[in-house]
Amino acid sequence: MTMAMADRLTAGLLFLLGLALLVGGYTMDRLEIRQIHPASIPGLVPIILGLLLALCAALLFLSSFKTDDQRRALVLADGSWARLGLTAAICTLYALGLVGWLPYFWATFVFATCFALLFSFPPAGARRAQVIAVLAALALGAGVALGSSLLFEKLFLVRLP
Repeated sequence: MTMAMADRLTAGLLFLLGLALLVGGYTMDRLEIRQIHPASIPGLVPIILGLLLALCAALLFLSSFKTDDQRRALVLADGSWARLGLTAAICTLYALGLVGWLPYFWATFVFATCFALLFSFPPAGARRAQVIAVLAALALGAGVALGSSLLFEKLFLVRLP
């Protein structure tokens, strides 16, 4: 199986999962019977997550049609199993090590920045491309950390560590 075919199959499964989340969230019981505001429906988060997952699946499906030259920049030398292992290691380190040891904002900033650098930094590229990759990873890390912190604290009223 080629990487493009694997991406298409994965995109299809993720799209179906996103649709299931969307439908499940929409059909959840509303709390209007208890005179709770309609905007605080319990299914709101699954609806949003389902939409975003379906969108990401569609983007993955579309990106699977890129040529080999366009895709080569996205693949580490060791192939997809190495990327899977690195992703699992970084996510585990974030969940079990960084969150709780550092404040949520900084843990998320470090995680998102390292994740972006790991998969986008061109080690054999020109110096300019490397600087752009580092600056983009820092910007992405700051945006993800700030956005998720504000989302949880202000919209969902969650007190973060």
